[in-house]
Amino acid sequence: MSDAWLTATASDLGRGINKGEIDPVALTETYLDAAESHEFGPRIFTHVTRDRAMIEATAAKARADAGLRNSLLDGVPISWKDLVDTAGIETVSGSDLLKGRVPVADAKCLQNATHAGLVCLGKTHLSELAFSGLGYNPVTQTPPCVNNHDAVPGGSSSGAATSVAFHLAAAGIGSDTGGSVRIPAAWNDLVGLKTTSTLVSLAGVVPLAESFDTIGPLCRSVEDAAQLLGALTGNAAIPDLTNATLAGRHFAICKTSALEDLDDSVAKGFETAVAKLSAGGAKITEIEIPFLPELLSLSPVLFSVEAYAQWQTEIEANPDVMFPEILERFRGGKNFSGVEYVTAQKRMMQLRQDYLAVAAPYDAILLPSSPILPPNLERLKTDSAYYQRSNLLTLRNTRIGNLLGLCGLTLPTDIPSAGLMAMAAPFAERKLLRVGAAMEAALNA
Repeated sequence: MSDAWLTATASDLGRGINKGEIDPVALTETYLDAAESHEFGPRIFTHVTRDRAMIEATAAKARADAGLRNSLLDGVPISWKDLVDTAGIETVSGSDLLKGRVPVADAKCLQNATHAGLVCLGKTHLSELAFSGLGYNPVTQTPPCVNNHDAVPGGSSSGAATSVAFHLAAAGIGSDTGGSVRIPAAWNDLVGLKTTSTLVSLAGVVPLAESFDTIGPLCRSVEDAAQLLGALTGNAAIPDLTNATLAGRHFAICKTSALEDLDDSVAKGFETAVAKLSAGGAKITEIEIPFLPELLSLSPVLFSVEAYAQWQTEIEANPDVMFPEILERFRGGKNFSGVEYVTAQKRMMQLRQDYLAVAAPYDAILLPSSPILPPNLERLKTDSAYYQRSNLLTLRNTRIGNLLGLCGLTLPTDIPSAGLMAMAAPFAERKLLRVGAAMEAALNA
């Protein structure tokens, strides 16, 4: 039975605990053993926190035996991206700049999840300081993509995604500043939820660019995403997904920018997915959003200036320990003036209002999660131009949602590593998850 636990959704595991069919201690031991024995375990986990996990699982078992479980996911083991502070465990955000950094307290989102009864299996690898969508990190480790072991897994939440995809965790918690939940979720055939900025607390999370940073789950179902969102926020009011249907739903396909330069497999996956949604009862309309190229052109100043301002002191004190591609991306923030930064901020805020007016008639805007499939790891190591082009193209579509302040959901399609993304208005997660549950049912039909 334990083998089935490794592929089950987190929600199904929770229901098994609730029925007395699954022992949280045995469940946690099964996942710990898998994480510690898997050939890719060291490339996925920075730390496996066995002692903590067993203490938390034992407490979850006692609550289950007493009929006092804290949530549906009480006793379910999950992984945490190594930029979420864990008390007494080194947390370095994938960078030797922070080597030896040991927090004294858990991050607020981890505290909330612990109160909900979730078990912390360990910490997972990521792109250095979370500043890449590829998941390649020569400073620490690079996990493989589940669909192509010679390719990168997507980032920056590379270990979060692969811990779930390789059946070493029931779910993973990651962060998303420009696509870092949705890209690795899409490339490893998972569900990934990008939350609205400020919805999940960033207290105790190592920052990249705080005005864009968000925390969200990578998991096996939309139901899991809804349950995990409740745990991360400390909100017991979980979105109701029962009887979700596409009947009466109206989606728009974003044609501007988002459908350009697609790999053939990505285009096929998107077209097939959209056809399934239409067959499931949704109305689909193609629209142009003419200001998206201008919006995307603001990315270099908005992201790099804030990121460099955050890390300038540490970077310039010890630049030689950094991956050169990441170092230069940070240093790009020096190339813009204060006037340019403020002007870009103001323009972004105006474009956010313009977008909401365009998107108002639709339940969600649809686009491919990434224009490309996972790039080859060996080539990324030796070809700087390939690295830079791949990274920018990888993040193009997801970054739209970050710049516009939206929430977003990526779902697997029939084509491996070709996710379908739905974007909705800020703080519309409850609606997006209900719509997403109906989309998931149609895509799996």
